[in-house]
Parts: sequence; structure tokens; C-alpha cells
Amino acid sequence: MDKERVQAIASATKDTIPPEFIRPENEQPGSTTFHGWLPEVPVIDLSILDEGKLVELIDNASCKWGMFQVVNHGIPEDVISKLQKVGKEFFELPQEEKEVYAKPPGAKSVEGYGTKLQKEVEGKKGWVDHLFHKIWPPSAINYQFWPKNPPHYRETNEEYAKHLHGVVDKMLRTLSLGLGLEGDDMKKAVGGDELVYLMKINYYPPCPRPDLALGVVAHSDMSAITILVPNDVQGLQIFQADGYWYDVKYIPNALIIHIGDQVEILSNGKYKAVLHRSTVNKEKTRISWPVFLEPPPDFEVGPHPKLVNKENPPNYKTKKFCDYVYCKLNKIPQ
Repeated sequence: MDKERVQAIASATKDTIPPEFIRPENEQPGSTTFHGWLPEVPVIDLSILDEGKLVELIDNASCKWGMFQVVNHGIPEDVISKLQKVGKEFFELPQEEKEVYAKPPGAKSVEGYGTKLQKEVEGKKGWVDHLFHKIWPPSAINYQFWPKNPPHYRETNEEYAKHLHGVVDKMLRTLSLGLGLEGDDMKKAVGGDELVYLMKINYYPPCPRPDLALGVVAHSDMSAITILVPNDVQGLQIFQADGYWYDVKYIPNALIIHIGDQVEILSNGKYKAVLHRSTVNKEKTRISWPVFLEPPPDFEVGPHPKLVNKENPPNYKTKKFCDYVYCKLNKIPQ
């Protein structure tokens, strides 16, 4: 088990960073981040009463950007604040307390506290520690990975999960309608009531050389969709066709929606899984709380049957979600 936690390395580092955290030149944020006029990721008001208009806005954002922010989403501000508070408090615990929740060696699941997630290319590492655990459905939850300290951690996450259902259902319904499907087709195609809500907390400590390091390297999410709560420290970036990376503007109390690989597959490529990465800050700790909406492990996902025919053949293979995850984490061509 890797005990070289980034939080500990950051505490012991002043002016430089270990070489394994220095990205190749073509990935370094200092030279690849665009600093001129920024095209802004769409911001969509979920309280719009005209469903057709809402479908149009989300459809356009999912085709062009693969990411958008939503406001007036119905999750109370204090619920999000409490989620952020207990997550931050967990990472401020003594190291030995956090290690109680470490991902077991050799475990197939990503659940638990850790640092390394996937196969590292050329031994390069991300400037981040994390905690994974499932928050829905009840049958999928393993409380072994839910911190007992801070004391309100469990009830806070359960309350957030309860409020998240409405956002999830609205997202899947509008995406489904945007594809010309029935309103419940998308949800059925990603697992229905067995859809897994996988919480991740990303903890990015201050980094002496944010121009050279990345928190999380460029990737698209394996999920169907991802719903992310950030803190107020800038760090999320999106890749555009012009070859540059653009900062995603922080908007208080907004949720950031990522189109994931499974929705790209289901839409047969109409909706784009967004390529994004995380930068780090020299002075401040950045934290984010993505929830990955994933099919159950043995659930098969492929282009939706209603969207393919002789004129529009399938562009993706149909496979079990667990097999998809294994290939992606181990950099095996899909």
C-alpha cells in the first residue's frame, strides 16, 4: 500500500516538488493554460418551467461542451455546505486516522482512502489524495469506507444523497429527451433504480510549483454522468478543439455536470464525454466532491438500440461496465 500521501509530501515541501510530480512539457499547466478571453462553460437554470427549452439548453451543452453548470437545482445551500465541511474535516485528521479507511491492497473496488488510482504513465503522479465510497443504492453501500470522524459524516452524506436524486432524475430525463428517446429510456439504459452513486473527495494540497504539476491528469469520466461540487479554489479545466485548456469559472452553489463515457456510448457519439483535468494552487487547498453516476458492474452498456440502424451503425462496443472500467484504468484499448 502506498503510504506516500501527497498531503504529507506537501507538508514537507517548500520550494520544489519531487520529480515524479513534474508533468511532461506538453501537459504543464504553466504553458498549456489559455490566459486570454475565456469562452465560458454554459450555466443552465434548472428552475426553467418550459421543459422543451431546458432540453434544448442541455442538449446543446452536451453536444458542444460535454460539461455545463446548473443553478437553482433544488439542493439546499446548507446541505452542500455541510458536505464540504465534513469532507474537509476528514482530510485534516491525523494521518493514522485516515489510514483506517485506506483502500485494501489488491482490492478490485476503488473504494477507500488513497493516492494512486490508475496505471501511472512513465511513473508520473498526480498532486492529490482521495476518498471513494458509494452513497446509493443502500444495497451497494459499504460503511467500512465511511469515516466515523467527523461525527456527522454519515448523516451529512446521506442527506446529500437524498437531495441528489431529483437532480439525477432531471438530468437523465432531459438527456433522454434530447436524443429523441422516451423520458425514462436513459435511466433504464444506465441501470434504472440500481444506478450507483459513487462519491469521491479529491484533496489537492498547496503545491510549490503549480505551473509544473497536475492534480488529476487529462481524462474523461467512466460514469454515465458526474455531478460535482467544488470549493472556491480555481482548478477545473476543460480542453477545447483549439488545443488549449480553459479554466471553468467557479460559481457559488452551482453544480458542475460532466457528460461521462457511458452517455457518450449510449448516445452513439452525439453527446461528448468531456476531456478535463485539475490544476493545483500554490497557496490554497482545493477540494472537490464529484459523484459518479455509474451502471452496476455487470450491467451492459452500448449504443441505445433506438439510435442505431443501417444508416447510423453503432460506433461503440457493448460491454459490461466492470470490463469497461478495467480496460480504462489499465490503459487497455477498448
